[in-house]
Amino acid sequence: MSLILRKNTGAIFTITLNRPDKYNSLTEPMALELQQALEEAGEPAYRCVILRAEGKAFCAGQDLPEVLEKSKLPGYLLSDTVHTSYNPIITAIRYLEKPVICAVQGTAAGAGANIAFACDLVVASKEAYFVQAFSNIGLIPDCGGTWFLPRLVGLARTNALYMLNEKISADEAVQTGLIYKAVEHEELDKKTEELANKLAHMPTKGFALYKNAVNSSYTNSFQEQLKLEAELQSLAGTTNDFNEGMSAFTEKRKASYRGY
Repeated sequence: MSLILRKNTGAIFTITLNRPDKYNSLTEPMALELQQALEEAGEPAYRCVILRAEGKAFCAGQDLPEVLEKSKLPGYLLSDTVHTSYNPIITAIRYLEKPVICAVQGTAAGAGANIAFACDLVVASKEAYFVQAFSNIGLIPDCGGTWFLPRLVGLARTNALYMLNEKISADEAVQTGLIYKAVEHEELDKKTEELANKLAHMPTKGFALYKNAVNSSYTNSFQEQLKLEAELQSLAGTTNDFNEGMSAFTEKRKASYRGY
């Protein structure tokens, strides 16, 4: 049985974590398969990506028995797992040139929570909750957690999420700015697919340029960011999507975007 399922429906590419009996906790083979799926999602035919999971939990984070077994090997360091399994996943999500929606149906803990937060939009079931879980075993947040969390909710709330291991509901995650939307559990798949379909028919080349700008904003000075915005705006102005949008506006019709 594949640890990662793939499905393409027209312009939408869906990636599903498929280790439900272990709450989709991540092993190295599963992480490598997820990396491969994210690479496939970069194909031009796909204009929106959904990341979801089977079973009761979205992802319980790292499979700890795997790490315990690896720790018996001479020279093994936890950073080996971070570099091999997780950093490429987070990088792929952030630099994928199309929207990535994460659908969270249950527990998202540790690395699982931070993978969700790396996505562009997170829609969660009202039965879901998020927890960092790292402090319980003396570790720090990885998968970009120390980078995303302070930017999403501020330092004070990040400290509580990590140090106090606060578990927060989907509704609270919306209120604090961690995620986009919480929906009724039975509506999660439908609402996620509706959102993905909407995004896939929008000017997705502009989304790619936008993600470039946002990713760069965290290291650029203000003047550097203004310069980048101007450069990317020029690129956006050369796209078929821009020309189509302008034509549709002047002709008073609905635009038909193609993502380039």
